[in-house]
Amino acid sequence: MPQLATNKKANFDYQLQEKYEAGLVLFGHEVKAVRAGQVSLKGSFISIRTKNGHPELYLVNCQISPYKNAGPLPDYDQMRERKLLLKSHEIGHLLGKKQTEGLTLIPLKIYTNHSFLKLEFAVAKGKKKYDKRESIKNREVDRRLRSLTKRS
Repeated sequence: MPQLATNKKANFDYQLQEKYEAGLVLFGHEVKAVRAGQVSLKGSFISIRTKNGHPELYLVNCQISPYKNAGPLPDYDQMRERKLLLKSHEIGHLLGKKQTEGLTLIPLKIYTNHSFLKLEFAVAKGKKKYDKRESIKNREVDRRLRSLTKRS
């Protein structure tokens, strides 16, 4: 299960609660660009929209650069919203969580599962500034302990 893109700041900025897996609706040249590593999840998030009375999930602010060997793509938008594929009961569960608890949906990584591209995302709650300081402090303590155990 090779990872093609990760959101490195997600764990630092948010408290991750539940993780989910979804399929992505992409163009053919986008699939090739993602497999080539030309994708960035930095600053991206997942929004829920209702279409014809049914809620749908979209990946917003994910940049997929144009595939170099695809030829000219005059109307291609790198930052377009991409639909996520989930079962309807999962979408309903996520919709309830987001509305009642004030949580957000954050993409964590894009990876391949057999021949399919999958997006792993999490239900998350934003960290306060003091929480971020505490996580930095814990990381420094762990780093010191590892260095001390290596020396002895």
